[in-house]
Amino acid sequence: MIHIYCGDGKGKTTCAFGLALRAAGRGRKVVIAQFLKSGDSGERDAIAHVPGVTLLPAPEQVKFTFLMNEEEKAACAVQLKRTLEQVAAQVKAGECGLAVLDECCAAVSTGLLPLADVLAFLDGAPEDLEVVITGRDPDPALVERADYITEMKKIRHPFDKGVAARKGIEW
Repeated sequence: MIHIYCGDGKGKTTCAFGLALRAAGRGRKVVIAQFLKSGDSGERDAIAHVPGVTLLPAPEQVKFTFLMNEEEKAACAVQLKRTLEQVAAQVKAGECGLAVLDECCAAVSTGLLPLADVLAFLDGAPEDLEVVITGRDPDPALVERADYITEMKKIRHPFDKGVAARKGIEW
């Protein structure tokens, strides 16, 4: 089944990682891929120690796409495609019962990861694979395929008052 955690509120990645912990705790093999995110986050540091979880590498630093020049966008697109291919390889090898594609929605909506590639991955996935896709503004084609859709809605956030992201809370 396909899960989408979307919206402008905090908690999409946290929710995905929570499901990964639950699945690993019940013996499912988990693969986590993060798109458009750096490797510097508390959840990565913690889940890397959980048996049964494969955490795919992430770049040390990632710029917001609106700050990237065309050369950086092209390099990022290559890296994102490679990441999706790594997830597909894990699934094909039977080494995955849950695949987390964190911030895949943003990768698609910015045009850096082709929607067709994501749909091909979903269409080729085994029936017993659970897939979690997170991010804002999921493409309608992803929404159409989803079995679960949970929207995180921001009511209030400290960032609106100028409070920067805090280590251990937002990252």
